[in-house]
Amino acid sequence: MAEIVAIKPAPEGPVSSVLKEGVLRLTLANPPANALSIATMAALQAEFDRARDDKAVRVIILAASGKLFCAGHDLKEMTLHRADADRGRAFFERSMAACAQLMQTIVRHPKPVIAEVDGLATAAGCQLVASCDLAIASNEATFCTPGVNIGLFCSTPMVALSRNVSRKQAMEMLLTGETIDATTAREFGLVNRVVPREYLNQIVNKYAQTIASKSPLTLKIGKEAFYAQAEMGLTDAYEYASRVMVENMLARDAEEGIGAFIAKRDPKWTGE
Repeated sequence: MAEIVAIKPAPEGPVSSVLKEGVLRLTLANPPANALSIATMAALQAEFDRARDDKAVRVIILAASGKLFCAGHDLKEMTLHRADADRGRAFFERSMAACAQLMQTIVRHPKPVIAEVDGLATAAGCQLVASCDLAIASNEATFCTPGVNIGLFCSTPMVALSRNVSRKQAMEMLLTGETIDATTAREFGLVNRVVPREYLNQIVNKYAQTIASKSPLTLKIGKEAFYAQAEMGLTDAYEYASRVMVENMLARDAEEGIGAFIAKRDPKWTGE
C-alpha cells in the first residue's frame, strides 16, 4: 500500500486537497454546482499559491465532487449584489479580477496542472478546464459556454477557450451556447483524452505519476517556455527557446539526465 505523504481535507470548505507521492489533488467540494464563488476562487488560489514553492508537490490534479465539474461563476451570489448602491459593479469587478488571477496562476504555475473532468464544465468552469495544461475527461463529461443564452457573453472564458481550440470552433461554442460532448471536446482540442468514467481516476493518476517522475526543474522550465513562445512571432520564439535550451543544458538535472541516459541507468533528480 502506497504511503500517503500528507492529507489535508477540508470537508466544510469549498476545496479539499490531498498530497500523495508528489501529486496534489485539489477537489472542488461544493456540490451540486461547484460554482466559482469568491470563497471558492480564494480557496483555489490559496492552494495553488502554497503548492508553488512546496517541493513535495510535483504535479497538480484539479477534480470535482458531485455530478457537475463546475458551473462557472456563482450567479446567485453575483445577483445578490445588484442591490448594492453601485448595482454590483464593485463586486463584479472583484469577481472577474479574482477569476482572471486564478486562471493566470494555473497557466503560469511551475507545476503541471491536469484537469480531471467528469460531468458538466460550463462558462468559467469550461475556462478552468481550458486553463489547465492537460485535461482528461470521462465519456459522461460535457462542456459549454452558454452565457449568450442569458444575455452575458462568455468574454473571460473566451480568453482560455480561444487559446486551446480553433477560432471557428471557439466561436461556435460562444455564439450558440450549445453543449458539446466529450468526444467533440477532444476533436476541438479542449481535452486530451476521453475515457470510460470508471477508469477516469486511474488514468489521470497514471498521467500524473508519469509526469511526477521527471525533473521538477525541467518541467518548470518547459512549461514556462511553452506558454511564453506561444505568444511570440516565429523568429522571436526560436531565439527565446534557444536561450532556454542553453540554460537548461547547464542545469545539474540535465547533466544528470543525459549522463544517466548514456550510462543506461535511472536518473536521480535534484531539481537544480
